[in-house]
This record gives sequence, C-alpha cells and structure tokens, in this order.
Amino acid sequence: MSDTPESRTLAFYNGTVVLPESTVADAVVVCRDGRIRAVGAASDTSIPDDTERIDAGGGFIAPGFVDQHVHGALGADFMDGTTDAVKLAIRGHTRYGTTSIFPTTTTGTPEYLNRMLDACVAVRDSWKPGDHARLAGVHWYGPYFSSDKVGAHPSGFERFPDPAEYIAAFGLGIVRIATCAAELPGADEFYREAQRRGFLATCGHSNASYQEMQRGFDAGLRHVDHFWCAMSSTASIGQRLGTPYQGSMAEFVIMNDEMSTEVLADGEHLAPELLEFAWRFKGPKRLCLVTDANRAVDMPKGEYLIGPKEAGKPFTHNGRVGVGSNGGLASTAFGMDHMVRTMLEQTSASLSDVIRMASLTPAERIGMDNEIGSLEVNKLADVQILDSDLRTQRVFIEGVEFKTAI
Repeated sequence: MSDTPESRTLAFYNGTVVLPESTVADAVVVCRDGRIRAVGAASDTSIPDDTERIDAGGGFIAPGFVDQHVHGALGADFMDGTTDAVKLAIRGHTRYGTTSIFPTTTTGTPEYLNRMLDACVAVRDSWKPGDHARLAGVHWYGPYFSSDKVGAHPSGFERFPDPAEYIAAFGLGIVRIATCAAELPGADEFYREAQRRGFLATCGHSNASYQEMQRGFDAGLRHVDHFWCAMSSTASIGQRLGTPYQGSMAEFVIMNDEMSTEVLADGEHLAPELLEFAWRFKGPKRLCLVTDANRAVDMPKGEYLIGPKEAGKPFTHNGRVGVGSNGGLASTAFGMDHMVRTMLEQTSASLSDVIRMASLTPAERIGMDNEIGSLEVNKLADVQILDSDLRTQRVFIEGVEFKTAI
C-alpha cells in the first residue's frame, strides 16, 4: 500500500452508494488522506467546506474491483516479463474499475516465471496511487497443471510442483495466491506451504477426484479457479480412474461450504443457467468474479499469444473472446465492469451481491479485506463511479484519480 496518499478531502455525491449488502440512494462517500472517512445518506453526512466534490451524475458510487485472476490487456501479457508490459496491462484493467490486481502466471520455464515475478516486484515497489491499479500481489497460477488440462496455456511447460522452485518464488514476498492441480505428486505439500504463508491456496487446470480434493483441502486448499473451465468432471474422472464414477472438483466445491470458486461472466464462457447455478449454490461470500483476461483486451481482432511473447500459445481474438487452434476458448477479452454487467443481467443476484463478488469477496478470500474491497470507514479510498448502465466512468485509488489515457 502507498505511504503517501493524497491529503486533500474528497466527497463523492449525487449517486447511489453500493455497499456489501445494500444500496443507499442519494448518498455520500467522504475521503481524506487516502482513506474513507464517512459513508451515508447525503441528508445525514456532513461535508467539510474545503472538500473537492466529485459528482457521480446520478450513477453508482462503488468500491474498486479486486481481480485475482488476470493475464493481460492492451497487447501485453504479464508473462512478457518487463515492467513496461506489467504497467500497460494493469492500466488496461484500471480503466474498467479494477483498483487492486493480481497479475497471474501462465505455464512457462523457470526463467520466464522468475522475470515475471521480478518485474511485478519492481512495479509494486515504484508504484504511486495515480499510476494505475495497485499491484496487490501475484497469483502463482501456472506451471503446476495437469497435462490433460493445460487448456489454452503454453504446452510442454506444465510440471509437478517443485519445492525448490515454489519456495524460492514464495520467498520474494510478492505471491498472495497459489494454484496447483490437486492430483499432482507433491500437491499437498504445496498447499501446506501456501497456507503456512497465509496465501489463498487454489486448484485449477486439474483432473482431480473428490478424494484428491479432500486431501488438498485437509492440507489448506480453499478455492477452485474458473469453475467449469479446465477442471475435472465425473466423466473425466471415470476415464482416468475407472468405475464406479467418483465425484469431481465441481461436487467437492458445491458440497463444501468453506470452498470458494470463481466464474468467467463474459457471456462467452458460461451460459446464463451456469452463472445462476454457481450463484445459487455458492452465494456472494464464496463466489468471485474474475476477468482471466488475455492480452487482447481493447485490441483489434487478430492473432495473439497467451503467455510470454517468446514462447506463448497462439489464439485468435474474434472481438469477443480468445479462441484456440482447437476451437476451445482462450481466456476473456473484457475488463471487470463487463463481468459485473453480465452477472447482473443473466442471474437473479442483486447489484450489491454482484459488486461484492468483484470486490469484497476476493479481498476476503485473499485476506486483504481490512484495507480494500468495500466502501467502509478507514479502508483505503479505492472508489469508482459507474453510470446507470454500470460502465466505469472514473476511478480513484487511495483518493487519487486514475487518468485513463494510455
């Protein structure tokens, strides 16, 4: 978090404030010294005379989004491994309301992973609130994937968890989320180490059975990446382990109240009934919205790479979503406000719940909700204004406005 937030006082007014469990019409959010100082109805909240007033234009005043699973934007993938690429991709998501971001690794060689981590450390350490969204940590996602669930990621770099590799990465102080396929040898030790360090331990790109998930859970596993995408099913478990058919990752997540998951609500990956199903079974405190966005966000249709520019896997951006050479989908191509709109339009979830799934819920799961994720007194002043169509208009990080020019 920044040590030098702006000292001026701001008041966001003429809008509906979105809180974790409700909305407040004609409300005010007052911020000073980079933190929220008051939230309430305009009729009940005093605004100091020297305040800079920010007119929400009758739209919504909401917390900044927290994106825990995201690969790139504006032609840059975080795995390109340069500070310029990291900054460019983050700026591409800040314009859509994300104020805390977790750059996410793909599969790759140790060298590619190390340079990505080093670039993220450099960007985090030099960051100021007006630059772009806060780089709140890295999601160590690839390379510990199942060989039959690599999906759109570069093939040939997936591998079993290597303690020497991941302990060195964890020791850099930048990783906050750590993924490993639960069926891999050494997965339980990976989860234990992640839990010991206070990370959110997750399972993704996995063909794990219910029992393998249970062992992972006992070791600290608490989250599954992009539900229904690159994950096991009863049929795939049957092909791998035979009969009788066994439960898969889906059944384990649904049956375990402590497990959370995430959905890609881009309108391309999951049909409305699947978004509704996830919402009904997990609810707003255990379901997160993520972008899982690739480098094609705000880029023209064409050919791109997932992963490092030297060794990435090709996909085609059709203007709506990435498509791999085999016809499978290859990550999303939208920012978080698009996910929020889609989830609200296609499910019975309320506006408060949908915004929560894109802000407070991921912050809680990662363990950063004391500082970010909701408009609450003394939290960091990460505030955005959305119009009546829920399109992000203005973004403030610790009370400093992000200027959208790239």
